[in-house]
Amino acid sequence: MSNTPLRLLPWTTPEGNPCYLSTDRDDSRLSRLADDVEADQLDSGEQVLAGARAVLGDPKAGERAVRFALTRATESLEDVLRVAVSRGGRVRAGGGG
Repeated sequence: MSNTPLRLLPWTTPEGNPCYLSTDRDDSRLSRLADDVEADQLDSGEQVLAGARAVLGDPKAGERAVRFALTRATESLEDVLRVAVSRGGRVRAGGGG
């Protein structure tokens, strides 16, 4: 059994439970996939943030647009928080920060 802490992956099970990876290699296929998904989630979060700001800055935006922007912002925040928790765990495990 590895002494390496489990890595929280940037996706969940179909039931919404967290997924973890146990590996000694940061360059394993699944680690690289998780890195790519995290990067995509962060990029998406930036785009969602820009869109939400545009909606909030538009005094003519209706309830439907605001609800859509808030829904997407909530989804993106959940993704970004999962990335932050995962990366924070890896920094602590690596002796940094």
